[in-house]
Amino acid sequence: MQVSSLKIGSGYHRALLFSYDIFVSNCLSPESISHQVSQQRFLNRLIWGASDPRYVSDLDINWEGVSSALKKLPNDAKIQSVGLLNFNEREVHQWKQFNPTASHLSLHIDYAEKNVTWESLYPEWIDEEQEEDVPICPSLPKVEVPRQRLDLIAVKLPCRNEGNWSRDIARLHLQISAAGLAASCKGTFPVYVLILTRCFPIPNLFTCKDLVAHEGSTWLYKPHLTALREKLQLPIGSCELALPLGAVDRDYSGRRQREAYATILHSAHVYVCGAIAAAQSIRMAGSTRDLVILVDETISEYHRSGLELAGWQVRTIQRIRNPKAEKDAYNEWNYSKFRLWQLTDYDKIIFIDADLLILRNIDFLFGMPEISATGNNGTLFNSGVMVIEPSNCTFQLLMDHINEIESYNVETKAT
Repeated sequence: MQVSSLKIGSGYHRALLFSYDIFVSNCLSPESISHQVSQQRFLNRLIWGASDPRYVSDLDINWEGVSSALKKLPNDAKIQSVGLLNFNEREVHQWKQFNPTASHLSLHIDYAEKNVTWESLYPEWIDEEQEEDVPICPSLPKVEVPRQRLDLIAVKLPCRNEGNWSRDIARLHLQISAAGLAASCKGTFPVYVLILTRCFPIPNLFTCKDLVAHEGSTWLYKPHLTALREKLQLPIGSCELALPLGAVDRDYSGRRQREAYATILHSAHVYVCGAIAAAQSIRMAGSTRDLVILVDETISEYHRSGLELAGWQVRTIQRIRNPKAEKDAYNEWNYSKFRLWQLTDYDKIIFIDADLLILRNIDFLFGMPEISATGNNGTLFNSGVMVIEPSNCTFQLLMDHINEIESYNVETKAT
C-alpha cells in the first residue's frame, strides 16, 4: 500500500492509493465487473469524485421533454434495452422509474487525456506530403460495446457558457462514443440516439435528416447506420489525412445518377471562361457525372448559353449575402454556396470553384461523407473543393444561424 499527498485546489488532502491490481482483486469480484477497468479511469474517479469535471453536465433532465420526444417514435418501435452514457447514479435511477419495463445499462467511458486539446485535434499545419513524418491524431478512448443489443442510446452532454458552437473535447468525445455504440448495432433493426444538451449536437454526425424530435434540450435521432459507420472511419479532426495522397486511384462505384459536380457563378461574369474550362477538364479526366452550375441574375443569357454548350446544367438562384462582409467586398456574396444544399435531386455533390482545373479523375471523392475538404488552418477548411450531401434541412440550419457563423476572411474597412 502506498500513501500519497494530492494537491487539490488550494489545500492538501491525504489519500490512500492501493495499487490497481490489489484494488481489483480485493474489492471487486469477477462477477461484479464485465470488463477490465483502466487504471487511468480508476485514478480519475478517485481524484475527481467519480467523474472528470470536463464531462460533468449540470443540465436538469426535462422528463416531460424526453417523454414527448419518445412519443414521436413509430408505433412499432420497441424500446426494450436502454444504454445510458454520462448519467450519474440518481439519474440512472430516474431512468428506471421513467421506463420500468425496459432494461437499463450504465455505459462507462475512459476520459480523454488532459493533453488532448482542440488544438491537438485541429493543428495549424500538418505535413500533408508526409516527407518527414506521417501525421497521426491523438486517440480518444472508445466505450466498450455491450453484448446485449441496445434499442436506445441516451447520452447527457456538458455545455459550457460559450455558445452553441463552442469547442469542447468532452462533448465531442461523448457524441462520438454514442455514435460508435449506435454504429456497432448489427442487423436491420433501428437504433435511436437520445441526446440531452443545451448545446447543438454535431450536425455532420447527427444530421437533421435523421432527427425524429427536438423538444428543448432533448434531441432524438434515428441515425442512418451505414452512413454513420463510414463517418466513424475518418480521423477525428484535421490532425491526419482522411485520404492518403497515394490513394487517389482507388476504384469507386456509386449511384452515378445521384451524384454531380457543381460550381457557382454570381455577381459578375468574369469566371465564365474558367467554368467552361473546368467542365472540359472534368470530362477530359474521364468523369461522366452530371455537371450543375448555379448562377444568379447577373449572368447573361449569352454567357449561360456558353456554359450549357460546355456541358453545365444551368440553374438560377438568388444569391445570399454574408452579413459580416463589407459592401462590394470580394466575399460579400460568398454565402451563396449554401444553395448547394438545395440540390436535393442528388445525394452527393463535389463542389469546385469555377477557376479550378481537374487534372485527374476525382470521382472517388463521391465515396467520402459530408463535409470532406482540405484543411486550411486549424479548424478552418478550404471550401474551394468539398463534398456535401444536399438537404433542405441543412440549408435551413445554415440560414437560421447565418449571423452566428464566423467568417475568417471578412474584409474590414481601413482606418
